[in-house]
Amino acid sequence: MTPLEKIKAPVAAQMTRYEEYLRETLQSEIHLTQEMLDFILSTRGKAIRPLMVILCASICNSDACSDGNNIAGGSSGSEKNSSSGSSAMAELPRDTYTAAMLLEMIHTASLIHDDVIDEAPIRRGKPSVNALWKSKRAVLVGDFILARSYSVGMRSGAYRIVEYISDCMPLLCEGELLQSEQSDLLQMTRSLYNDIIYRKTATLIGTSCGVGAMSVGADDARIAAMKELGDAIGMAFQIKDDILDYQPTSLTGKPLCGDLHEQKITLPLLVVLENSSDSERQHILGLLSRVRENPENAERLHDIVLSRGGLAIASEVADSYVTHAITLLESFPASQYRNALADLFLYVASRES
Repeated sequence: MTPLEKIKAPVAAQMTRYEEYLRETLQSEIHLTQEMLDFILSTRGKAIRPLMVILCASICNSDACSDGNNIAGGSSGSEKNSSSGSSAMAELPRDTYTAAMLLEMIHTASLIHDDVIDEAPIRRGKPSVNALWKSKRAVLVGDFILARSYSVGMRSGAYRIVEYISDCMPLLCEGELLQSEQSDLLQMTRSLYNDIIYRKTATLIGTSCGVGAMSVGADDARIAAMKELGDAIGMAFQIKDDILDYQPTSLTGKPLCGDLHEQKITLPLLVVLENSSDSERQHILGLLSRVRENPENAERLHDIVLSRGGLAIASEVADSYVTHAITLLESFPASQYRNALADLFLYVASRES
C-alpha cells in the first residue's frame, strides 16, 4: 500500500462513491467528446482536492463540529469515541460528492487550459490534451468540463456550495494573469509571489477544505477554520510544485525547469535573488530575460539555484506552512479522519511528483 493509499484508507468507500459519481457526471453523447473525457479521467493526478473535501467533511460530520443543519438532508450525527481517536461516521450527503466533483473539475479544466497557453507537450508523463487533439479542441473540452460540472451542481440544488466554490474562480484567473505579467516584467517580490500562489493554487485548496465542512452542515466558524488551514497547505503545495520544477522529468512527469523556460520567478530562484548582490542579481535576471532565445540559460539558472541553496530555503518555507496547517487542524476533535488529513498535509510537503 502506498503512502497515499494509506491516507485514503479511512474514506476508501467514500472515494469509491465519488469516483462513480464523477464518471456519471462526465458523459457525452458525442464520440469525440467522450473519447477526450475518458482520456482526461484516466490520466488525472492523485485527486488531492476531492480527498481533502471528503476528509474535511468526515472530520466535521459530527455533533462536535456541526450545527446539525446538514445541507441536502444528509446526516450530521456520528458516534465518536474521543479517547480512541476513532469515529463511526454516518454516510456523507450527496452535496459532499458534488463539491468534490466541482473542485476537481475546475482544477482539471484549468490544467488543460494552462497546457494550451504554455504549449505543453506532456502532462504527468503522458501527452497533454492539446498535444493529442490540438489547442482548439483542448480549450473546448475544458469548457465542456466546466459547463457540465456547474450544470450538475446547479441541478443538485446545492446553491450555497456552488456559490462558495465560484468565489475562488476569479482569483485563479487573476493569479495566472499576475504571473504572466511578471514573466515579462521580472520584478517579483516575496509579497507578490505569495499573492500569486495564494490566488492560483492555495485558494482552491482552501476552498476544498472549507466546502467539505460546509457540505455536512458545519457552522461558519468551523468552515472558516477549515478554509484557513486549507489555504496554508495550499501555499505549501504550490511551493513544493515550484521546487519539483527543478527535478528531472523522470520523477515529475513534467519538463525540467519548465518555469524557467517561461521566465517565471518562483520561490527557489526568488530566495537566491533576495540574497544576491546587485551585480549578481542583474546577472541572474539577464540570464532569465534571454532564456527564450537561449534555452541553455535555464540549465545555468538551475545550477545557480542548486548551488546557492534555493531549493533548501524554499523547502523550509513550505514546511512552515505545513506546520501551521497541522497546528490549526488540532482544534478539531481527534479522529482517524483528522489523522489522515494531517498525514495528507505531510505527504504534500514530501511528495516527489
